[in-house]
Amino acid sequence: MDLARRYVDLARKIGMRYKVRLPIEYRWMICKHCKHFLFPGKTSRTRIQQKREPHIVVTCLSCGGYNRMPLNQRRNKT
Repeated sequence: MDLARRYVDLARKIGMRYKVRLPIEYRWMICKHCKHFLFPGKTSRTRIQQKREPHIVVTCLSCGGYNRMPLNQRRNKT
């Protein structure tokens, strides 16, 4: 997993150097707190919550930080 952490650091540095944002799919794979790569089952735990609004909670197993990702909802057209 040290190689994964190195590649995350490289991707972030390259993006910051050239002022390019990582796609949202890749940003969700990186812990916002400790900058570890989140590999489901190894370095992260994924749960679906139905409270308030349905969302996915990804918990980092190395630092305990978590990220919430909203699930797509149907919008009422008025």
